[in-house]
Amino acid sequence: MSKLLEKIQNDLKEALRNKDEAVVSTLRLLIAAIKNFEISKGEAGYKASDEEIVGVIQKEAKQRKESMEAYKAGNRQDLVGRETKELEILENYLPEQMTEDEIRSFVSQAIAKVGATSGADIGRVMGELSPQLKGRADLSLVSKIVRGHLPRNLRQV
Repeated sequence: MSKLLEKIQNDLKEALRNKDEAVVSTLRLLIAAIKNFEISKGEAGYKASDEEIVGVIQKEAKQRKESMEAYKAGNRQDLVGRETKELEILENYLPEQMTEDEIRSFVSQAIAKVGATSGADIGRVMGELSPQLKGRADLSLVSKIVRGHLPRNLRQV
């Protein structure tokens, strides 16, 4: 069993003892998401690695952020509060996220390494960065920074 999953399960047991309903609910949903991921792999007895579990947690966190935006738009502060609490709980299991300045440094290095010169090279730059930054940075933010560093292709009229 992965160390991260073991930690999540131990924290669930502790939350059950402390009768912390928000933590219990969030961790049960997270464990179910991890089990669903393992089942989706299609191999009998497949166990997710810590890196894969971090990916599942990031996906769950992203869902909470999207839900928060929708609830804010619908003026449902009660639900925004619940999603915020769940997001805080999930973030406890994610590695520390990189700052924008750190991401910009990686982006500059990757652009130089692949020789990117225009917006058409975004895929190659992201292909270089994704394995390095996965789990450590929000890849949609990385993509946005990459787009800001590369000039757009302008068609000649």
